[in-house]
Amino acid sequence: MKVLMFGWEFPPHITGGLGTACYGLTKGLAKHDVEIIFIVPKAFGDEDKSFLDIKAAGDVELRHRILDYEEFWKKITYLEVGSNIIPYMDPEEFRKVFSENTKDREALHESITSRFFNFSGKYGPNLMEEVARYAIIGSVLASMHEFDVIHSHDWLTYPAGIAAKEMTGKPLVIHVHATEYDRSGENVNPSVFDIEQKGMRAADRIITVSNLTRNIVIERYGINPDKVYTVHNAVDPVQESIVEVKRGLEEKIVTFLGRITYQKGPDYFVEAAYKVLQKDNNVRFVMAGSGDLTNRMIRRVAELKIGNKFHFAGFLKGDDVVRMFSMSDVYVMPSVSEPFGISPLEAMRSNVPVIISNQSGVAEILKHAVKVDFWDVDAIANAIYGLVNYTGLSKMFRRYGRSEVENLKWENAAFKVKNVYESAINNTILE
Repeated sequence: MKVLMFGWEFPPHITGGLGTACYGLTKGLAKHDVEIIFIVPKAFGDEDKSFLDIKAAGDVELRHRILDYEEFWKKITYLEVGSNIIPYMDPEEFRKVFSENTKDREALHESITSRFFNFSGKYGPNLMEEVARYAIIGSVLASMHEFDVIHSHDWLTYPAGIAAKEMTGKPLVIHVHATEYDRSGENVNPSVFDIEQKGMRAADRIITVSNLTRNIVIERYGINPDKVYTVHNAVDPVQESIVEVKRGLEEKIVTFLGRITYQKGPDYFVEAAYKVLQKDNNVRFVMAGSGDLTNRMIRRVAELKIGNKFHFAGFLKGDDVVRMFSMSDVYVMPSVSEPFGISPLEAMRSNVPVIISNQSGVAEILKHAVKVDFWDVDAIANAIYGLVNYTGLSKMFRRYGRSEVENLKWENAAFKVKNVYESAINNTILE
């Protein structure tokens, strides 16, 4: 089986869990004899190509008549980029991007007449222009390769998947890692919602990362349940040599690692930290990540006068994530709306007890994790206090949590995804 797969990012160049999931899933699919052509907007040359064929959209030459692309262009709506759909920026980038004016339609139209498209591969002010160009390249690449099924990860690549399907007639599978309701709550961007819904309607099969997300797809987007399947994410094993890191601190370390945005609930972590420190001063809190709420979190920490016990580590990736977990005594994910949440699995494989919100997809599969409502700051604080002060409790979660997560392998998730492919190709319903 051969798959034409569209993804906006791929390790080591990632900005969140999407790239990590793409890496783990494709590696798992390779073990099930699935060949993958993985299309990214921009390749940097240091990606692991040992188990898939990575192609950069920016390297594809447009050989057809410009008129063909102009006709395709007319079908693509240019959207203004709002703050809620660029979750991966640090505050400085955020201010810079939104102080600039959006490009006009004429300038964008002229930009498609070049023989090669330029892609940043990032989430910048020209994001929608790049999404549109990426869709055009998707149709070109689809006409150049033989494959059995198309797989598009998240809304940025849905237009490319639709274009590839229109070009070839091959079945389209879209992978919903998050929805606009997760990013923005009830204040959804209607343009992004429209792209998501069109992708879902055009898809022959839809994969969601949790039952929580599956219900949103069915109820909020009006999609037939028969074509929506849940495949939970997984985690790769970690090398023991990387885990052993000297801390240099006697205090307990409690970590938040994720985008510092509304969706991830960083403000609840800060408030819980304050409550814990009122009872136990032998704890340090670390907030690792970046996002549009970073400055607000820094100000709140200053207002609460806990700055000497609270550290902002910035965005971490790769081995730095593993090192951070290896130094942590507790990991907290108080997400307001989390389609899945891979980071708790990464923490558990490093023997770190985790506290997760009931409003997360990963709560559906984890047994040995403390589960609380994201808004219940007292419950979060009590859970943190218990795990850092009661050795027996912490040891129990470490032992059984590590054992539990070792069985959540990408190879197993990939097997389920391959079954979805076969269902789309053969037009059959999975049990």
